[in-house]
Amino acid sequence: MQNSISNCFTIEVEQEEDGRWIAEILEIPGVLAYGSTQQQAISNVQALALRVIADKLEHGEINLGLTSLTFIAA
Repeated sequence: MQNSISNCFTIEVEQEEDGRWIAEILEIPGVLAYGSTQQQAISNVQALALRVIADKLEHGEINLGLTSLTFIAA
């Protein structure tokens, strides 16, 4: 069975106590990435989200009728 996935993804970003930044895509459980800057964390999590989506598409796990993807800050 194929699941649907949104084409609009919310990025939540926080700074850890050690100074690193962590960004998470709220609509895709487990998709989070660190960066030394806020922008690097955002870029890393966007790239990871695209890899996860591509993998799910290749394996027929999701149905994605996309014409665009949008990432927004939480």
